[in-house]
Amino acid sequence: MSAKRIIPADDSDIIGPSLRITTLSTGETVVCRLAGEIDQVQRPKLENALARAVNQRPHQLIVDMAAVSFCDSSGPNALLQTLQDAALTGTLLVLTALPPQVRRLLEVTGTDEVFTIRDSVYAALHGDRPHRRNRP
Repeated sequence: MSAKRIIPADDSDIIGPSLRITTLSTGETVVCRLAGEIDQVQRPKLENALARAVNQRPHQLIVDMAAVSFCDSSGPNALLQTLQDAALTGTLLVLTALPPQVRRLLEVTGTDEVFTIRDSVYAALHGDRPHRRNRP
């Protein structure tokens, strides 16, 4: 008699700390809230979620990073790919609530210059002046 094997819904339980992504659509805006760690293992999950969001062709895609606890170079790489995809669909990509470590990573890599960055989701939704503008 063979034992039943339980397979988790996603592999984050098997491979370490997970990245949780919650996507909310509000009219012409999609908000993706990220929580957890962004690394090479989690990058495909992030890229897939952001690609699905871009495919909805919103006017604005907000990536809320307030609950990101760790980010290596996989994060900026995934976000740059999303920026390119968003530009093709006419979607404005906005990064919000960057933790200090993520902000520093973007500054060190020079990618902070290509993203629109706002302090909060509220600021992105209500038109507060961005720190940077997209330059596709």
